Amino acid sequence: MTIRTSMAVQQSSDAWLSKVPQATAVFWLVKILATTVGETGGDALSMTLRLGYAVATFVFLAFFIVTLTIQVRSRSYHPAAYWAVVVATTTVGTTTSDFLDRTAGLGYVLSSALLLLGVLIVLAAWRAVAGRIEYDRISNPRDEVFYWVTILVSNTLGTALGDFAADNLGLGFERGALLFAGMLLIVALVWRLARRVPVGVLFWAAYVLTRPLGATLGDTLTKPLAEGGLNLNRISASLSILAAMIVVIVIQHFASGGARARRAAPSSIH
Repeated sequence: MTIRTSMAVQQSSDAWLSKVPQATAVFWLVKILATTVGETGGDALSMTLRLGYAVATFVFLAFFIVTLTIQVRSRSYHPAAYWAVVVATTTVGTTTSDFLDRTAGLGYVLSSALLLLGVLIVLAAWRAVAGRIEYDRISNPRDEVFYWVTILVSNTLGTALGDFAADNLGLGFERGALLFAGMLLIVALVWRLARRVPVGVLFWAAYVLTRPLGATLGDTLTKPLAEGGLNLNRISASLSILAAMIVVIVIQHFASGGARARRAAPSSIH
């Protein structure tokens, strides 16, 4: 075996051992569904069941810790484990952001600025410690910790951004959703046309933007008619979206034969 062949085999092996899915179109569809159910589910616990933002946040934090423990202990990618953690981060993000914005009185602008700073700090620390920022090759505990902390903070940021667009900018929920969908389209076009922009940067930009998109979509479904929503029951909407999410994940899993197509080229931001 030549040195080049050996390196290729090692890269392929590392990619296979990655504990996160490839960022395909289906990945982004499931991510948007996850962020939407995070919004409706978070509101269901804090508002419909009247637990309040603080108590609901602690409940979802417990859920996050349980799902994250299962994910970290897994030796490879498992769709159920991975997406359970994502849903947990979106629900925590919903109630945490609402607590900061409303209960703590920070408002959407200040909380968004602080959370954006938080995301940048986590990414900067990741690069300083690891020398690069991964997005689709997470196979060691260090990168996994940074990966999930980034997701948790970015999903909290996304909730604040969604509320900021709907309320402070006066766009409402539907136009807010269109705004963030358009921004995601721009990121996709940059990915296709501007090859000099690191793919990892675009991935994390898209990851942040899917959260306010899901938040505004969720609010569109469940907010009262007077506020521009469809006034659907939060619990029923959450269960329906979660069911759709599970169906897509299962179909994708069996369509790929239970295996994921992985890129062999490095995907780090240097």
